[in-house]
Amino acid sequence: ISPVPPYSREQPIFTTRAHVFQIDPSTKKNWVPASKQAVTVSYFYDSTRNSYRIISVDGAKVIINSTITPNMTFTKTSQKFGQWADSRANTVFGLGFPSEQQLTKFAEKFQEVKEAAKLARDRSQEKIETSSNHSQESGRETPSSTRASSVNGTDDEKASHGGPAEAHLKSENDKLKIALAQSSSNVKKWETELQTLRESNARLTTALQESAASIEHWKKQFSACKEENDQLRTKIEELEEQCDEINKEKERNAQLSRRLQELETELQDKELELEELRKQGEIIPQLMSECESVSQQLQAAEEKNKDLEEKVRTLRTEVEESKHRQTNLKTELKNFLDVLDGKIDELHDFRQGLSKLGVDN
Repeated sequence: ISPVPPYSREQPIFTTRAHVFQIDPSTKKNWVPASKQAVTVSYFYDSTRNSYRIISVDGAKVIINSTITPNMTFTKTSQKFGQWADSRANTVFGLGFPSEQQLTKFAEKFQEVKEAAKLARDRSQEKIETSSNHSQESGRETPSSTRASSVNGTDDEKASHGGPAEAHLKSENDKLKIALAQSSSNVKKWETELQTLRESNARLTTALQESAASIEHWKKQFSACKEENDQLRTKIEELEEQCDEINKEKERNAQLSRRLQELETELQDKELELEELRKQGEIIPQLMSECESVSQQLQAAEEKNKDLEEKVRTLRTEVEESKHRQTNLKTELKNFLDVLDGKIDELHDFRQGLSKLGVDN
């Protein structure tokens, strides 16, 4: 949105975009942002007043309205930031540009406009001095005529040789002549001032008509800008929604990127495993031959195992039979021991009987 000048006589001569700041009025040190985003900043030339201004508008708010004077200075404080002081507005404006080149162009244009304002001021002073000189000369003419008339009156009085009444009448007549001359001079001045007022009134009427036409024009421009602003707000809301979707999509892409990195890592691991398997595959024929020999050995071992199992079964059978025989032998041994114990008891009893017989004998 271009800044709207208050009068149609002003025309933009240079336009750029920048972030606008103003100095903090309380601290006079910190910068306070005057716009939330980069706005249009333009130089305007007023052909009627022969003056230059810097104007910037953020929406419907005028954030810069600075008339450039010859004593102003634009200072570059960094590669992308510049400032100037406006004593009329009692503040310091600061502009932040996207690039150093734009800052340089703005500073050069500021210097050009400053020089033009200085030339305009010098010309206006020359005109004022010329007009004052003319007025002084016209002011001197009236007293000279007055003095001439007064001198003539005095000469007449000196030339007069009448009585006191005649002298009084001549004196009154001279006074009336002087008053008439002064009134004629005043009438001319008033006519000149009236003509000046009429011209000024005509200029003011023309300016008022231009202002009214300009107001209607800018009302239409304002309505169009308002509609455009509403459309831009709607577009901004849509863009914000799209930004939310984009952010979500970015998160998904980030997750997919992480997953892709994990898969790439796994793929690398699998490729290493595959390489190892390929290396192992190269020794598969050798392993197959070894496997065949091992299979033959295993088959022979299985046959031996079968023979050993048969032998084990035979041995188990023999062990069972041996156990059975041992059981029978144990039973027979026990019976024999029982019989033997009985025999031993009988022998013991028999011995004791023999012992008794020997004692008795």
